[in-house]
Amino acid sequence: MTMSVLIVDDHTPFRTFAHSLLEAEGLEIAGEAADGDAALVAAEELHPDVVLLDINLPTIDGFEVARRLAGASGLKIVLTSSRPASDYGAKISEAKVAGFLPKQELSGEAILRLVS
Repeated sequence: MTMSVLIVDDHTPFRTFAHSLLEAEGLEIAGEAADGDAALVAAEELHPDVVLLDINLPTIDGFEVARRLAGASGLKIVLTSSRPASDYGAKISEAKVAGFLPKQELSGEAILRLVS
């Protein structure tokens, strides 16, 4: 079974890059969203296995989106940012997520390692 991923990021070039990279590495792209509100709707409609979730989003930030999605059955959330994890202090470790992945380290293998 192929793992499906919802990509959430407000920068179109990053979404395009992530979509191409992850698809080439064998992951199914369930969809994309450009802000926190759209992420919540897409996650409910598309039922992805994983949400690759940028922390810095318009409307609702990634931490709040993760909090709202935390109860979804079987859903794994991977936070991402171009900023280092240390910029967020304890917020990442306190979030109910599978982990944090710096954007520059994005790969299908890295996502699978975090959610397995």
